[in-house]
Amino acid sequence: MAINFDKALGIHPQALALRERRAEILAANLVNADTPGYKARDLDFQSILKQSMPSHPVMERTQSGHFAPGQQLLGAQLLYRNPNQVALDGNTVEAHVEQAKYAENTVQYQASLEFINKKFSGLMSALKGE
Repeated sequence: MAINFDKALGIHPQALALRERRAEILAANLVNADTPGYKARDLDFQSILKQSMPSHPVMERTQSGHFAPGQQLLGAQLLYRNPNQVALDGNTVEAHVEQAKYAENTVQYQASLEFINKKFSGLMSALKGE
């Protein structure tokens, strides 16, 4: 009997990959805080993760005239962040907001890692018969 890791680990690997992608986006925002005209970007983590859940119906193209379904996880469309106050040079990055979002994302990334670690520990216990 083979172990199906997709079922065993649940949505945690996808969440981890999405958190990693979001960290890259938030870091890019912080790096460009002084770039004139730069617009802060972000992902809508909740909606992307809901789309990737198994309960979400799978869209298929049954005819050539149908639109192709979009990428559900890492090909997620970036959104622009609405700033509280735009800089005179058109930059919308607010460093304190980006730092807070980055710290929050880091904690959630660590939580996803911990969930995956616990799942693997449970699988190992089951395989050893403990």
